[in-house]
Order: sequence, then structure tokens, then C-alpha cells
Amino acid sequence: MTTGSDTYTPSQQQTPPPKKKSRNVVGLIALITAIVGTIFAVIPGALILGWILLPVAFILSIVSLFLKHQKRGQGIAALIISIVGTIIGAIVFFAVVATAVDESFNEDVEIQSPVEGGEVEESVVDEDAAADDGEEGTRGNPLDLGTTITESDWEVTVNSVDLNATDAVLAENPLNDDPAEGHGYILANVTATYIGDDASGDTLGGVRVEFVSSAGNSFDSTANMVIAPDYFNRSETLYEGASTTGNFAFEVPMDDVANGHILLSPSMFGDGVFFNVQ
Repeated sequence: MTTGSDTYTPSQQQTPPPKKKSRNVVGLIALITAIVGTIFAVIPGALILGWILLPVAFILSIVSLFLKHQKRGQGIAALIISIVGTIIGAIVFFAVVATAVDESFNEDVEIQSPVEGGEVEESVVDEDAAADDGEEGTRGNPLDLGTTITESDWEVTVNSVDLNATDAVLAENPLNDDPAEGHGYILANVTATYIGDDASGDTLGGVRVEFVSSAGNSFDSTANMVIAPDYFNRSETLYEGASTTGNFAFEVPMDDVANGHILLSPSMFGDGVFFNVQ
């Protein structure tokens, strides 16, 4: 027979001490990644690194919160920093884009006008101010043919305009269409020089040339499918110092050609500069 002192009861079982939480390595990595990503996200030249690191930090922080028996403080901090860093990065990104677009639309255009003696007279036209008649290069005060304008990485010159080029255009290719009744073809001869220093060069895809009638109607060279004699090849790649010359063809009302203008922009975002046609 057992005595009361020898009887085993469940209350005598010892409860094991709670397991101590260990350091959350994943949370620590997430925290470091979030901090570094946020730093890069506020540097305009390193935005792309921030946009790579911040999503990684966000995912790692979520994972760290679901690990058992590990501290969660660093994971929570990483989660908060990655979210805040993403918001800051988005603000910086849009600010950089807005600044770039504003600079593209408001970039000064340098005008080099030929003068007697072969020298070049230089002036600068602010495209915002150029909206008013009287400013050089506007429709009310167009530039003379042969004037060179400089914008971004390009120097572009309208050399000449042939106001009676219908026969030359039709003779260039048998597939060129006859102009509509009362219309004809004119040619604008343009030279472009690449003055940038990009080792891979650049193409002329941003160069825009139009004919603007006295009534204000615009005729783009791409509106017709004709092949101009010695056409201007906008897909050509030029390297520093290289030039190319060619013609743009326009189908325009022939009773309005003498009073029209050539509108030239060396870049895709430029407002353009007006030239006389003769």
C-alpha cells in the first residue's frame, strides 16, 4: 500500500519554461534592405536601385513576421520603412520626370544667322517668349533660309525650299501619287549635324518639318507616302560631328505656297522655329 506522500498527481508535473525568442535574421536583412532602398529612392540618379530593393524589403519583412519563436520588431520596422520609402521614391520619381519634361519644352534654342563676310551672328530665343509676334523665329518674324538652330544635341539648317517640285517628286518614283487637284509638291532641303557626345550616336527620329500655310493649316511630310528625291533619312544613326542632308516633301495648296512657312523642330518635344520659304 502506498502512502499519501508516495502518490503521484498531475499537479506535481513541472511546466517547462517558455522558449526564448531568437534573433530574427530575416527581419534584420529586411530592415537593412529597406533602409538602403529608401536612401537610393531619394537619389535621382539611383532611383532604379531603390525601386528594386524596396519591394524586396517589403516581401522579406512580411515573411519575417510569420516566423515562429523569433523577434518581430525588426520586421515591423522594415515593413514601415519599405512603405514610406516607396511613397518618397514615387514623389521623387514624378518630380524628376516633371523637371525633365519642363526642361524639354522650355529649352532655349540657339540661332546662328549667316551674315556678310562668312561670320555667324548668334542669338538665343526663349521658346516661351517666342509665342509673341515679333520674336525671332516665330510665325510673325520667321528666320531666313540658311539659318542654323541648335537644340539639345543637334544643329539643324533649312538650306532651301523648292516651291515647284511636283515634276521632280513624280519622276523620283513611279509609285508616287499625283497630288490632289489644286495641290502640288514642294521640297524643303535640311541639314542636321549631331553635336552630342554619346558613344552610341543618335538617330534623327525627333526632327519634325512641316509646311504651314498663311491660313494656319499645317502639312506634315509624313502625311503623304511619296518618296522625295534625295530624301532625308531620319532612321540614320549619326555620331559626334557627323552630318546628313536630305529633302522633305509636302503636298500643299499651290495658291498658298509663297505666303507659307516652314516649321522646323530639331527634337520631339520642341515647339519649333518658323522659316521663310524663299
